[in-house]
Amino acid sequence: MRQLTYFVAATIDGFIAGPDGSDPSGPDGFFVAEGGHMEAIFADYPDIVPAPVRTALNTHPANKVFDTVLEGRGSYEVGLRAGVTNAYPHLRHYVFSRTMPQAPDPGVAIVSTDPVETVRELKREDGKRIWLCGGARLAATLRSEIDELIVKLHPVVAGAGIPLFDGEFSPQRFTLSETQRYDSGVLHLTYRKR
Repeated sequence: MRQLTYFVAATIDGFIAGPDGSDPSGPDGFFVAEGGHMEAIFADYPDIVPAPVRTALNTHPANKVFDTVLEGRGSYEVGLRAGVTNAYPHLRHYVFSRTMPQAPDPGVAIVSTDPVETVRELKREDGKRIWLCGGARLAATLRSEIDELIVKLHPVVAGAGIPLFDGEFSPQRFTLSETQRYDSGVLHLTYRKR
């Protein structure tokens, strides 16, 4: 059975974006954009590198870990505001939305049905792991299905914003299985469901 991995950048105080939902990794963002953690992503998780970055760097590696990406509408719209209709054409791309009738890109599937059931179906298929890219509400909805949580913890305190999970209070324990520290001050913390 395939695994669902929530692989996401966050601040020390647990935010994945500012209050307005703008791209925290963009040119005006607050996440750390330089350092060894970026090299590690390119080496270990090239699948999560968006197409515009791949094109700018003239690198198009094969999928190593993931073959499917899931996003909530808010996360997807970060790319749309930048003119990117499909940031991950190298992956099967699903966007969960009950209000968006269709995607502006034929490579993106809009899913308006139950996210949990969709993920369970995807997990039963053959293939690589499934990457939950973002969306605090989608992450909260899919929390019971998350097998692995990789937090790219940036040495930043935001004070407010969109949290890692935006849902009901329901504590769930994970086991820390790996820690990587980089010269940039970024930590990659890998947790597995207990």
